[in-house]
Amino acid sequence: MTEKPAIESLGRGRFLELLRDGRWEYASRTVGNGGAAVVAVTPAREIVFVEQFRHPVGARAIELPAGIVADDGTGETPETAAARELEEETGFRAARIALLMSGPTAPGLTSERTHMVLATGLARVGAGGGVAGEDIVTHVVPLDDAPAWLSDAAARGLAVEPKVYAGLFFAGRLGDADIAAVD
Repeated sequence: MTEKPAIESLGRGRFLELLRDGRWEYASRTVGNGGAAVVAVTPAREIVFVEQFRHPVGARAIELPAGIVADDGTGETPETAAARELEEETGFRAARIALLMSGPTAPGLTSERTHMVLATGLARVGAGGGVAGEDIVTHVVPLDDAPAWLSDAAARGLAVEPKVYAGLFFAGRLGDADIAAVD
């Protein structure tokens, strides 16, 4: 029986490490516990997207609000990270947060996992925009108009992250009682 070679580090940065496992190369996060992507739906049946410049693709991208879970080394949950990132990036606070699913982000490229979280009962409590240097723009789009809006955004040259469509799938399954404001 042939022994499997050890995983080799090809380089390490502040947030990522490039690894080789035999012939396979992939990235691994050095901090945090995956990413929390937020499917945020307002009481008016609108979905919240963010737009920001993403260096790896050299373009502004339309995404779900998102961030790293436990990026400060704490035992933060995906739900807590989602609530934090939603308010920081969009200025919305959710009355209800629930984990929808967890799975590999890009299993052929990275060991990272994405935790998709539903946020409902939204209320605007701030301006959003992210932390210094993020330059995040918030878009609030009616659920029924979202596919056409995203198509238009792509036609204007914005990169649309595929998780947005997964978010629309989950949001489209919600009933009015699921997204109503909390009294």
